[in-house]
Amino acid sequence: MPADPLILTLHLDAATFGVLDTLRQTHFPPSRNLVPAHITLFHDLPSDEDIAGELAAVCSETADFAVSFPKVRFLGRGVAVEVASPELVRVRARLADVWGRWLTPQDRQPYRPHVTVQNKVTAAEARTLYANLSATWSPFDGRGTGLQLWHYRGGPWESAGDFAFP
Repeated sequence: MPADPLILTLHLDAATFGVLDTLRQTHFPPSRNLVPAHITLFHDLPSDEDIAGELAAVCSETADFAVSFPKVRFLGRGVAVEVASPELVRVRARLADVWGRWLTPQDRQPYRPHVTVQNKVTAAEARTLYANLSATWSPFDGRGTGLQLWHYRGGPWESAGDFAFP
């Protein structure tokens, strides 16, 4: 039996996380909302490799950094908040170079970081939320403070490690 895949996300400062998680709790279908708001770097890493060791090394060399949330994005059957952060893109690219042989087709696609605040609704529901959020959106900034590794076991994610930036 293959091991459960690992998911890697960016850890955000508490205030920024609170804003994004409130949006997700408000707009995501409750029956499908099994995890808090998050910015995914990788969706499916092998749990039988030394992922934690590489994360510890990268995080020890990375200071916390700015993360901007400039606008919302229509997803067809959902809505996301776009993420802009050159440092986030740099950290992800560094890890992708190291882990390239393990990456799934989804994780090999161009990286477009975002926070999904609504998903798996009708296109009409998504269009309505997108229009409402777009009309009232005020861009804001936060901080990336580390990386979080998660076990995916079909339901809520289980922590597999937290890696803070110094």
